[in-house]
Amino acid sequence: MTLDPTRQMIEICPVDAIDVETGVAALVHGEAVAVFRTYAGDVFALSNYDPFSHASVLSRGIVGTRTVDGESVDFVASPIYKEAFDLRTGICLDKPEVSIAAYEVVVREGVVYVGSVKAVVEE
Repeated sequence: MTLDPTRQMIEICPVDAIDVETGVAALVHGEAVAVFRTYAGDVFALSNYDPFSHASVLSRGIVGTRTVDGESVDFVASPIYKEAFDLRTGICLDKPEVSIAAYEVVVREGVVYVGSVKAVVEE
């Protein structure tokens, strides 16, 4: 039996190495990924690629919270043009027709692991 490498979780760093409301860049299965830690301590991973500026910069973005349809949504705003991406889904909050990949994240014994791209559900 052969393991599918796209399903393996890759060790990124200790969770404490990611300052609150900031991100770090990592290479996961050959893709540049931005890993974020929110004020509440939750950890998320998105593609590091900003589709608006065409640059791998999202790990340097501004992390915050915005109310969308009465719900509090954690987001990262691109440091270039400031479009905000939902940290859970990768959907752009400013232009919902645009999205980036969101990755599976696990924090185990204080260490962050990132795996495959989350499945996208069409509505």
